[in-house]
Amino acid sequence: MNASQIERIENDSLGPVSIPIDAYYGPQTARGIENFPISGIKISRFPQLIRALAYVKMAAARANVALGDLDKRKADAICQVCEEILAGRHFREFPLDVFQGGAGTSTNMNINEVIANRGLELMGMRRGTYDALHPNNDVNLSQSTNDVYPTALRLAIVLSHGALQQALEQLAAECEAKAQEFSDVIKLGRTQLQDAVPMTLGQEFQAFATTLREDVARLGEIAAFFHEINLGGTAIGTGINTNPEYQALAVAQLRAISGVPVVPAGNLIEACWDTGAFVLFSGMLKRTATKLSKICNDLRLLSSGPRGGLNEINLPALQPGSSIMPGKVNPVLPEVVNQVAFQIIGYDLTVTLAAEAGQLQLNVMEPVIAYNIMHSLELLTNAVEVLRTKCVAGITANPEICRKHLDASTALATALTPTIGYERAAELAKGVLIAGKTIREILAEQTDLSGELIAQTADPYLLTRPTRSRAVSQRRVGDNHLTLRVDPVAGLSVCVASSKDL
Repeated sequence: MNASQIERIENDSLGPVSIPIDAYYGPQTARGIENFPISGIKISRFPQLIRALAYVKMAAARANVALGDLDKRKADAICQVCEEILAGRHFREFPLDVFQGGAGTSTNMNINEVIANRGLELMGMRRGTYDALHPNNDVNLSQSTNDVYPTALRLAIVLSHGALQQALEQLAAECEAKAQEFSDVIKLGRTQLQDAVPMTLGQEFQAFATTLREDVARLGEIAAFFHEINLGGTAIGTGINTNPEYQALAVAQLRAISGVPVVPAGNLIEACWDTGAFVLFSGMLKRTATKLSKICNDLRLLSSGPRGGLNEINLPALQPGSSIMPGKVNPVLPEVVNQVAFQIIGYDLTVTLAAEAGQLQLNVMEPVIAYNIMHSLELLTNAVEVLRTKCVAGITANPEICRKHLDASTALATALTPTIGYERAAELAKGVLIAGKTIREILAEQTDLSGELIAQTADPYLLTRPTRSRAVSQRRVGDNHLTLRVDPVAGLSVCVASSKDL
């Protein structure tokens, strides 16, 4: 087979270009492939972006034909190809690198050329006969890359973020299920990695669920900013080369066919260059990633050991942890989520810098914004899903070890401060550390403290929630008893009475 049989020659404004004979894309896409061999990551990696572009092209075609500016046969061919793309076909026809100059022009022309050539085929004509269906004159009618690309990117984010929300909600539900399972596991709470006060393992996991659900709600709220689009603004937002009625009709068509409640931006010139919504959304992804990383840090600490660490929980054993140390099992899922979080934090900085780099009426850095946000959504969604299914769902508790850590700590001394004061409680806590005894053993040695006070430390479950409205303890002072009453409203009251009165 000779070269003429495996290639076709098309021309653009710069001259002839060789294109694979079976490709639907055309000369501008071919030039983009040649000019941007950067990452090896193709735009087809993000199918929702390709689908979003198809939605925009279909909406434009419907608006143009309704206004009498586009032949119905051409519009029908355009819309039929868009339907095929929306159904998942032709994705291999989008081979451009995600890193590209030109503010997304190569990507816009990629879909224009694919629609034109596939449309020509549907019309019974050969590819490249653009006098019958032209990538620019027909498929791109009333459009510019500068309103098509940012509109499609906004739409793609709206279409994609729901998967992350669902994954986060499912992870939150799994954490909540563990909270119920571990509701009776009393343990030591810690601050600054030091002994603090009693809590339950259930409370710890319930806090994980709560913080994740906060971000489910926030993601939805911030994604709503992408409903405002600049479709119809064309090159810089003035709407040059469009019918005066085109913008409203095109936006309405896009809303109808995509199911996304898009609305026209209030100022199309501002909307052409403003990337503030991307910065806000990327920052939200960073916040979620940061929270997940913190949770994974906790899981790694709580499961550390198993003999030389906390060992309060067990993570599922997924794979051998060392090529040299037999029996070692590592917390590989929390570790990989940590790494994903670091990546997303870096992506957010890239989005911020790219947004800042906009100049005058356009931000040419939108392709790198698109890549970083779309990849962040993919990475985060996948990481959340595997964390839930392969890690959190299989976590078990070690109640005896949790209780052992609590009993050996100074945590219960905090509960005594309302009745014996901070200084005396600190003295007792110091005794625990020096003598290596439990707080109950130290209390039993205090001849001036009542049995009732010592009994307050017997049930640490009572110390995992707000104290009762009034606590009473007795302390012997000489021949008398000192009664201390602690009232959260009135404060501390002291009454001295004789032994017989008590």
